[in-house]
Amino acid sequence: MCHAGAVNDRTTDATTSRASIGILGGTGPAGSGLAARLASIGHSVTIGSRSADRASATRDELAERWPDIGDLLAGGDNAAASDADIVVIATPWDGAAAVAQENADLLDGKIVISMANALVRVNKEFQPLVPPRGSVAAHVQAAVPRCRLVAAFHHLPAAELGEIDHPIDSDVLICGDDPEAVREVSAMVDGIPGCRPLDAGQLSNATAIEAFTAVLLQLNVRYKTRVAPRLTGISDAS
Repeated sequence: MCHAGAVNDRTTDATTSRASIGILGGTGPAGSGLAARLASIGHSVTIGSRSADRASATRDELAERWPDIGDLLAGGDNAAASDADIVVIATPWDGAAAVAQENADLLDGKIVISMANALVRVNKEFQPLVPPRGSVAAHVQAAVPRCRLVAAFHHLPAAELGEIDHPIDSDVLICGDDPEAVREVSAMVDGIPGCRPLDAGQLSNATAIEAFTAVLLQLNVRYKTRVAPRLTGISDAS
């Protein structure tokens, strides 16, 4: 269990444990929560934004709340975040491909994680949208065709991500067309207390994974909770 402000001592794959992480659009609830969570397990994380000042302010807020992870957090513009070993795109879904394309030269050849979901709320109902190319992840891949795109983290509640003194009890569905990239992201997820990475196949499955988020959000509204998926029948040794 990750204690408040403490770097968790759970080990990850040797390659991934040394990787620096950049988060484009990292000032929002999901991006900043993921930054804190990854720093809490020992990753060096750069929070990116179109405004470097805003990113630095977010970094300072997290460091003030969780002093023990402050040295592992930095703030900068999206280009600074794109300079990391592994890059997460945490912008709103309709800006994900554009932000990726703006930093395409820095993202070429790198593992890039798409976590956005194309959704709209109509009255009290959440409904999935079909973005260009069928999913946000596929749209990002088309914008930066030489990156190693992996879709992950879609179903983790943003508020729980940032509460690093508690584990997150959730499976994380991961899909992508680069098997080694999927393995590296899976090793990263496996280091997060309470999370279990599941290989959900090729990138084409991101369409269904992203759309399913609307169902989870609808359950949150109906039952006044924050749900996360946990699948049965899969051995942890699988």
